[in-house]
Amino acid sequence: MKGYAMLRIGEAGWIEKPVPECGPMDAICRPLAVAICTSDVHTLWEGAIGDRHNMILGHECSAEVVKVGDLVKDFKPGDRVIVPAITPDWNSLEAQAGYSMHSGGMLAGWKFSNFKDGVFGEFFHVNDADGNLAHLPEDFDPVEATQLSDMVPTGFHAVELADVQFGDVVLVIGIGPVGLMSVAGCALRGASRIIAVGTRPVCVEAAKGYGATDFISYKDGSISEQVLAMTDGKGVDKICMAGGTVDTFSEAVKALKPGGKIGNVNYLGKGDTIAIPRVEWGVGMGHKQINGGLMPGGRLRMEKLARLVSFGRLDLKPLCTHVFEGWDKLPEALQLMRDKPADLIKPIVVVNK
Repeated sequence: MKGYAMLRIGEAGWIEKPVPECGPMDAICRPLAVAICTSDVHTLWEGAIGDRHNMILGHECSAEVVKVGDLVKDFKPGDRVIVPAITPDWNSLEAQAGYSMHSGGMLAGWKFSNFKDGVFGEFFHVNDADGNLAHLPEDFDPVEATQLSDMVPTGFHAVELADVQFGDVVLVIGIGPVGLMSVAGCALRGASRIIAVGTRPVCVEAAKGYGATDFISYKDGSISEQVLAMTDGKGVDKICMAGGTVDTFSEAVKALKPGGKIGNVNYLGKGDTIAIPRVEWGVGMGHKQINGGLMPGGRLRMEKLARLVSFGRLDLKPLCTHVFEGWDKLPEALQLMRDKPADLIKPIVVVNK
């Protein structure tokens, strides 16, 4: 089979590899549509997780099952499925402790295009198929379904980590696709005011549709100063971080009320340390919590999120701004995600409708 792989840091290309083997609890799938993630950019061009050689990229797709192991109960060849970006080992001690995404070690639930070939290939392997695959409803567009792999669950996880409650005033930093889903999640959780940090008009318009009430731009000066000015110096109850750098935490802490919580799902691809301002953090005693997490995977979560779409509670169409046809468009779509033109939210490649 062929796959689009990271050859080394800064270089990618098509390679040939054997079709992966199927274990007794596993599945082999072929993509229907794949989506490009900023994480692919961090991995390939920035070397954020270190050098990888001949590793097939990609972790976002909808797919069709082509083979299952003898012990798989709930899936069969021909089933259309949602494939989460995070595929834990559900019998691990970490999963039993409630942190399935770290099964086998920190972040080790993130297998695709980390230490295992990803989904940008003609076929790919899914471990623990009954626990990790999710059935794709019959009327569900495979293009939109790609957003359930990572963008929706990651954006919503920031909301969970920040513990957004009814009536909270929330700051969402970064309104790319993940941040847009954080905005949507805050609205579903009952936030009263959602202040979004972002500048690209296409993202601003989408954020309005998902429930953002106010907007600020980091280009206009300090995020925290703008937030404090908008909230009579009080700051916000909760913060969802889906963008920024290691230095952005300083602005977040300054903008947060005592007792507030920060939920970070931003992939920090550069830097050695995170800046936390001592005084504004209450000299260590301000009850300002910072929670950072990798989104959970798993069938239950995927199928719950799919129901939000099926029953009209969440519209994924605004995310899918650039749709390409055929594997040959994959390099172009990947480059587009790196360049991030003004009209882009998410590039998707349809492999087989």
